[in-house]
Amino acid sequence: MKLNNNIVNGILTVSIILSFLVSCKEEIKPSIDKKSLSDKVYPFLDTENSRWFFFSSASRPFGMVNLSPDTQIGGDWGTGYRYNTDTIKGFSHIHAWQLSGLSVMPVTISHENKDHIFTDFFSSFKHQAETITPGYHSVELDRYQIKVALTSTKRVGFHQYSFPKNKEAGILFNLNTILGPCENVEGVLKQTGKSELAGKLVAAPTHRRPKPLTIYFKVQLNVPVTALEEDAETGNYLIKIENTEKAVLMKAGISYTSIENATNNIQQELPHWDFDKVVTESKTEWHNMLSRIQVEGGTDTDQKRFYTDLWHALQGRRIISDVNGAYPDNTGKTFRVGQLPLNADGKPKFNHYNSDSFWGAQWTINTLWGLVYPEIMEEFVHSLMQYYKDGGMIPRGPSGGNYTYVMTGASTTPFIVSAIQKGIIKEDLESIYSALKKNHMSGGIMGKAGYEHTTDIGGGLKYYLEKGYVPYPIPEGNFGLHQDGASQTLEYAYQDWTLAQLAKKLNHDEDYNYFMARSKNYKHVFDTNISWMRPKNVEGTWAENFDPYQYEHGFIESNAAQSTWFVPHDVDGLALLMGGKDKAIEKLNTQFETAKALKFTSGTSHDAELHPEYSRIPINFGNQPSIQTSFIFNQLGRPDLTQYWTRTVIKETFSGLAPSTGYNGDEDQGLMGSLNVLFKMGLFQMNGGTEENPAYQIGSPIFNKVTIQLNPKYYSGETFVIKASNNSPDNVYIDEIKLNNKPKMYLSISHEDIVNGGELLLEMSNKPSQ
Repeated sequence: MKLNNNIVNGILTVSIILSFLVSCKEEIKPSIDKKSLSDKVYPFLDTENSRWFFFSSASRPFGMVNLSPDTQIGGDWGTGYRYNTDTIKGFSHIHAWQLSGLSVMPVTISHENKDHIFTDFFSSFKHQAETITPGYHSVELDRYQIKVALTSTKRVGFHQYSFPKNKEAGILFNLNTILGPCENVEGVLKQTGKSELAGKLVAAPTHRRPKPLTIYFKVQLNVPVTALEEDAETGNYLIKIENTEKAVLMKAGISYTSIENATNNIQQELPHWDFDKVVTESKTEWHNMLSRIQVEGGTDTDQKRFYTDLWHALQGRRIISDVNGAYPDNTGKTFRVGQLPLNADGKPKFNHYNSDSFWGAQWTINTLWGLVYPEIMEEFVHSLMQYYKDGGMIPRGPSGGNYTYVMTGASTTPFIVSAIQKGIIKEDLESIYSALKKNHMSGGIMGKAGYEHTTDIGGGLKYYLEKGYVPYPIPEGNFGLHQDGASQTLEYAYQDWTLAQLAKKLNHDEDYNYFMARSKNYKHVFDTNISWMRPKNVEGTWAENFDPYQYEHGFIESNAAQSTWFVPHDVDGLALLMGGKDKAIEKLNTQFETAKALKFTSGTSHDAELHPEYSRIPINFGNQPSIQTSFIFNQLGRPDLTQYWTRTVIKETFSGLAPSTGYNGDEDQGLMGSLNVLFKMGLFQMNGGTEENPAYQIGSPIFNKVTIQLNPKYYSGETFVIKASNNSPDNVYIDEIKLNNKPKMYLSISHEDIVNGGELLLEMSNKPSQ
């Protein structure tokens, strides 16, 4: 089904409103400020291609609870809210990296369905009877004629149900089910008061998350529970409730530590029953976050897409700690409840997080969070270090309070180093450095391949240290996933360079020289005879029958053409291997010309990358390995090509506003959304902002004016403004640059210059500047 104008604008038609008023006793309508920037967010973006953690509606930024309807529940990929599926299978509270849980479904109970309600409870719905804004979701269940509205605090889901008159009302708790990435088992629900229930379920282990995690929850209603029934066959529960004239309200507080903490989360975050108030507060929180960047100019669609991208950048990774700082620690042999450090007021100094990999984050959230949301970057660094204190390693993607070893390398090193170089993290630098260094040495996380839980062979670090490269294949055999030696070599070399920058800052000269030498290892997998990165076996022999466009043969989620350019720390050195900058420019420009025919992505979804035609694309902006490539031209002395190709990629690939389009690949918890925001602002960091006083490359902003509100806790400036004079879809080239009204000759700007506040003026033209 295609969107009509009502859905695009997020407004119900008059006929739907009238129909609803007739069928339901009480209209559920949020009283919210119409001028909020959250109104510009288009939640349906790319929902035909979404995965379990991709879509959020009734959620706060990084909330433990991200409550929304599920139309598909049978796995990690292609599940959650899928736009083209017209059946709701439940409303679940946890849509996180490798975690799911607490699916509920309001129902009406009749003579016809009472005998099979536990197995036959799904309901169709229509998008025309649906409203979604950040923090709010309403929809009508056709089967039951129940109007459902959802909102939340950080840790509490808040439901509002309007049941039809003269029907027996109930809520089904589908506690034992396949739900997204994992199976929910051992679900238990007990009535603990006239209008209260408590329970728990276990998120069973997955291939990626090797240990189970118990999810505790407390439920409170504004009406009495008249009966609680358990089904022996499914193990699920049905509660019957009084069907009163007023709307039924239900709170569901979540905790990964105890029912007591789930109850406390409700008491601290949602002590009242004012649904509209929570909707308004949620919308205000989203507006405040989104308004850190204010854009002017461009089309209305451009602005809506921009704020939708920014919305994506502020979700996906999820809080796992309670209001009081209790959190699940699964890093040891036995599970324990940990406690975050408290400040003088008795509140946690930071939140603890569940997160997909930071693989590719150097080009996305490193820059966006570090500049616009430094408080978020600081929290995540503290959270990552808490994992180190508990389990002995900094994770690259933790889930359920434990390591998952998702993807490869030591991908959190650039993230943490960037936070330090930007002055966001200032204390305990020696301890942090020691922890990062441990990850880069034998026995550290760099030596583990993807999901290699019990060994550290698949990462090939032993060979990287001995020979200067990771062989393909690993001679010992298969351990974990993503054992692609050429890519692993490139990743490790870049990550070593970033660690070297921190060693330099802390005056560890010997370490600096050691890791800088390791950062040159990328040269060992570059074949100068053919000018491509190329896998080698353990004897040092180049891979035979080499095809630079063959996907995942020595290269992680990419081909050689895409990954050859993964040398963000030494573009000049790479160009020299290619025969000089002119040859490198010609080579990369040809790749862009070829990739344009496929709109710069391998199909419209992550799984399409394996398609025999799509996988052969030479540049892919749908996955992380080559998303930096348009800015390489800047460093090769051709900023006009950076400006042209970045604008072209935005136009062809990242301008859509429909369920069928959006990111055309793997939107890993805000990474692609962040990339889009940076491209459209005209700022980028090639090495992830890991050098001293990090530099931002200047691109070609699509807006006439971008105003960044700087966080006064971290930065001395109030705002930094980018003005693009004479900007238009044709005027993509920068003709003249002024910083604070002074001419500037270079297409880069330092972090210090930005965070001190000021104005960058770009004079745009339709011709490349000489």
